Amino acid sequence: MISNEAVISFFRQKTNRPLSFRDIVSLMKLNHKEARALKGILRDMVRNGDIVLTRKGLYGPAEDMSLIRGYFDQHKDGYGFVIMEKPGERDIFIPARWTMGAMNNDRVLVRVENWQVREGRIIRVLERTHTKMAGKFEATETSLLVRPKGKALNFDISIAPKDRGGAKNGDMVVVEITSYPVDRKPAVGKVTKILAKPEGPGAEIEAVLDEFNLPRRFPKNVHSEAASLVRPEPEIPGFRMQKRKDLRRLPTVTIDGERAKDFDDAVSIALAKHGYTLSVHIADVGFYVGWDSAVDREARKRGTSVYFPDRVLPMLPKELSEDLCSLKPNVERLAFTVEMDFDRSGNRTGTRFYPSVIISDERMTYTSVSKILIENDAHERSKYNHLLRDFELMGELCGILRNQRLKRGSLDFDLPEPEVLLDLQGIPESIIRSERNFAHMIIEEFMIAANEAVAEHLTGLGIPSLYRIHEEPDPMKILDVVRVMKSVWRASHPLKPKDFHQILKEIKGKPAEEIINYMVLRSLKQARYSNTNVGHFGLASQCYTHFTSPIRRYPDLVVHRILHEVLDKKHLSEKRVQELNSILPDIAVESSRMERLAEKAEREVIDAMRVWFMQDKVGGIFDAKVVTITPYGVKVRLKDFFVEGFLHVSYMTDDFYQYNEHRMSLVGRHTKRSFTIGKEVKVRIDRVDREEREILLDVV
Repeated sequence: MISNEAVISFFRQKTNRPLSFRDIVSLMKLNHKEARALKGILRDMVRNGDIVLTRKGLYGPAEDMSLIRGYFDQHKDGYGFVIMEKPGERDIFIPARWTMGAMNNDRVLVRVENWQVREGRIIRVLERTHTKMAGKFEATETSLLVRPKGKALNFDISIAPKDRGGAKNGDMVVVEITSYPVDRKPAVGKVTKILAKPEGPGAEIEAVLDEFNLPRRFPKNVHSEAASLVRPEPEIPGFRMQKRKDLRRLPTVTIDGERAKDFDDAVSIALAKHGYTLSVHIADVGFYVGWDSAVDREARKRGTSVYFPDRVLPMLPKELSEDLCSLKPNVERLAFTVEMDFDRSGNRTGTRFYPSVIISDERMTYTSVSKILIENDAHERSKYNHLLRDFELMGELCGILRNQRLKRGSLDFDLPEPEVLLDLQGIPESIIRSERNFAHMIIEEFMIAANEAVAEHLTGLGIPSLYRIHEEPDPMKILDVVRVMKSVWRASHPLKPKDFHQILKEIKGKPAEEIINYMVLRSLKQARYSNTNVGHFGLASQCYTHFTSPIRRYPDLVVHRILHEVLDKKHLSEKRVQELNSILPDIAVESSRMERLAEKAEREVIDAMRVWFMQDKVGGIFDAKVVTITPYGVKVRLKDFFVEGFLHVSYMTDDFYQYNEHRMSLVGRHTKRSFTIGKEVKVRIDRVDREEREILLDVV
């Protein structure tokens, strides 16, 4: 049978040079029908970057031609780095002259020109991330163009007069790219929408949806399919109970934030002779959403739910995410349970996986559980008296598991996140540091334990799966951390990634804690999805996956289905293994890309809310702390609000300031006054730029 694997196997075993299509057909001894199938397979493999078609019309594996696939991470000055698709490989530097018109986050094929300094050139763009983008329309006497809003997109898009869509000079527009920039040829596009100037925070969020081309609603066929799954049944019918363990009498709770509507995980705990038995119950989304259904195709396209202060863009329709698959209290729900035994030291001694049916006894919040366990609140303890022993056991086991994880070298980041508080009209009334208490840690530890258990089980069986991987940092990026840490880290040896855990432990509670946390985090590579397991550096885990949030993350749903198959069939056929090996790499790529896009959109909305919140505070003086140093100025965070602003070097008028790369500081040439990370300063809000979503400061 002709397949991708058969073609790759042929090139590895039967030839050592590029071949024409006719030669491949002849050497593989294919008949006419098989040759036609081969043509389509080769076309797909060329498009995907597995096979390269040379200018002479010859085919050969990309890896045999020293070509590498990855993602282009572009700097605003044009150059960038290609993050290798193959896990465990260092990034490749791409000079601005060798980008071949690739744009930020594009999937590319790279030829390495110099392995010693890891420098290369992009020879083909395999997949474009940007088909539409937001920008400012500019009309001159000689040309019409759109300047993209994204800082990492350093080119203009040419617009033909017939494609301006009624846009006027200075309008913010959405432009669809019809021709991408290659060599000296500019990008060409057409205006598809004129964006109204946001008159309020809600309209600002709408603008972000347009900028990132995020879907506001589900297609009709997806809604119809989801609605057909939800029936007004008083209880789960018998056919759905088959092969399921009945856990309806097992004390079970969900623990989430106050505003959560989709509850995809619940927990139960019991004391046992060996120590503890922890059960993590995950909504059985895979039972309702089959492979390649309308809901599945839409979920795969979205990749993840996106969370904004005033709304959620869910991965699944609300009929599923907030109703049928949500583990709401006092309602029978289908679940997938990971039951784990731990000894008194936190070592996992046994694991069982099975479909189940549960009833959540209580919908708990992080605040309530923290009051019970940490504050000993009499009212909360009395209200949940029937579950007190369970919560106390959860607290015990959490502490044990957390200590175990930190002992093995897991990084303990406690980075503050902003939380935007809106009034009834949707206007930001405050921006605060999001609280993270002991109850958050309980759920975090239990979900990590379940994810590791599932990953280890599938790996042990040799079943293809998706992994959540986190590679060791690039040695070059550690240098920045070293410069800042010299005053904190007194070691007898050069700093290495394995030292990060000890550093974070030693600076706990010190003034430099947050800054060092950020520096270490910035030096790390971004976690991503892969069908190849290389471990998770941040968690010091040899084998990790995402399994516990199938309502809001597509990879979790995929891992659910794979585990279901394994439990049902005990043994997967060779054909099924090949199918999984064929589809999982693309799912990993798409899910990682959509995760990055969602995170970027969420950051843009937070920046926009900060600007709206601070616009009536222009001229005000605030205490602040320096959090980032650049050659152009410093970024500071205000003490009164969780708001960041930029102090440009041109506003530092008392001296000529020079950037010291080795000390990560700005130093006055004459006064020797310095700005370093962590330094406390007093700033004035000079102005807010709603268009760029920036707060500009002046030093007092």
